[in-house]
Amino acid sequence: MAFRQAQRAAHPDWFNAPVPGFGDPHARLLIVGLAPGLQGANRTGRPFTGDYAGQLLYTTLRRFGFAQGNYGERPDDGLVLTDALITNAVRCVPPENKPTPQEIKTCRVFLEGQIAALPGLAAIVALGRIAHDSVLTALKQRRAAFPFAHGAQHATARVALFDSYHCSRYNTNTGVLTPAMFDDVFAAVRRYLDTRPPPAAPSALLAH
Repeated sequence: MAFRQAQRAAHPDWFNAPVPGFGDPHARLLIVGLAPGLQGANRTGRPFTGDYAGQLLYTTLRRFGFAQGNYGERPDDGLVLTDALITNAVRCVPPENKPTPQEIKTCRVFLEGQIAALPGLAAIVALGRIAHDSVLTALKQRRAAFPFAHGAQHATARVALFDSYHCSRYNTNTGVLTPAMFDDVFAAVRRYLDTRPPPAAPSALLAH
């Protein structure tokens, strides 16, 4: 809390608040990251917006048909997600991008709510081990039954869970994650969703 208060004082023009999810409210795909980046989502108010991780993520989503428009690193750039929604395991920026176990636990209720709010949800991509573990807990699944591994696909009781290393600059600069490796994850998600029926049209949008 003290860290976030200090950021609000230092940058009063930044978002500096819990970052809500972004994307299609009727999505079949939910992407779960770690937490808002200090100069990314914490500054702009949109997940993965304003830092390198967003450049890689949104470019990849466009390539596989989950996003339309140009990513301009700001929330008013006109980018739209299609059949996908992005959230984080932790909603507020943590010091040094390292959330505590208590923060993860406290924020899990919001992750559970986001999952529950997507009735057509079929697949989740977890970006990193913390996101993976938090998703499994939110789904009330045993972590030991679904070990994290980049490129892994797990069949949980409700959805397919796909694992990826986080698309952070550190991971890409060190070669832990390459764009090709990231592509492979979303290619697998695309193939999986393409075998399933398309999402039903929202009833509120149907003609009377």
